[in-house]
Amino acid sequence: MPGERLRVEVQGRSLDLSNLDKVLYPAAGFTKGEVIDYYTRIAPVLLPHLADRALTRIRYPNGVDGGSFFEKNAPAATPDWVRVATLPAPGSSKGRETIDYVVADDLPTLVWLANLAALELHTPQWRIGEHPDLLVVDLDPGSPATLRQCCRVALLLRDRLARDGVQAYPKTSGKKGMQLCCPVAGTQSADVVSGYARRVAQELEQAHPQLIVSRMAKNLRPGKIFIDWSQNNAAKTTVAPYSLRAQPTPAVSAPLTWDEVEAGAAGKRPATRPYTPAEVLDRADHHGDLLADLLTPGPEV
Repeated sequence: MPGERLRVEVQGRSLDLSNLDKVLYPAAGFTKGEVIDYYTRIAPVLLPHLADRALTRIRYPNGVDGGSFFEKNAPAATPDWVRVATLPAPGSSKGRETIDYVVADDLPTLVWLANLAALELHTPQWRIGEHPDLLVVDLDPGSPATLRQCCRVALLLRDRLARDGVQAYPKTSGKKGMQLCCPVAGTQSADVVSGYARRVAQELEQAHPQLIVSRMAKNLRPGKIFIDWSQNNAAKTTVAPYSLRAQPTPAVSAPLTWDEVEAGAAGKRPATRPYTPAEVLDRADHHGDLLADLLTPGPEV
């Protein structure tokens, strides 16, 4: 019945889960209970990528067809056992000097967030109090370009970054594009990391002008892949690996192998559709965390 609550214990924490039968993805009949189940089962590979990072959530309390809102500040009813980090908020649209960010370091926090219909989880490229330890580029296809062209650009980026000793790891965005994530040293500012990403993007645009654009103007993007190097701005966040996305049917930002990217560039998976939660759980069982190397510092850029 509506409003029904279920008290559960998660690693010693008591949580009240509500409306587990509420459908959050109407096109698939995917419920809040299934969202909580997915996040609980994927937690072993997801949580290391959320640890020590200020978390931005996109919540869909009435499902993906019912509107959403970004949430950075911890909500008023945040349990006292949830880790909260108070950080400066320069340029806040609400005039705040600081924001009390939730930090999802453990399974109870993750389940609590899922119960709030926080379907999408987004993190910055830095850990709290540190310089960026990740370089991220977003590959965004301008229609009629598709994920197939994204895969071609990902291969070009991989090889270019490798010449500087930077190792890249691919994942789908869970929507129409993909991202490359690279571990970096964590000793340089966001401006330095972003500047390096911009130079690489511009270099590839010059070498492949019919395929790649590095400038943000939307009129330049049709039929090309926009390499969004600005993801490395200190104020930007990127959807976390294994996060759900608010598509008509449940989709996940899924780590890929380079063999799969090469297959995608040839017109095979992953160029057809996003991976589903069930597929990602199976992949994690089979591969483990394909992005585990992101947790170890890389080189300076």
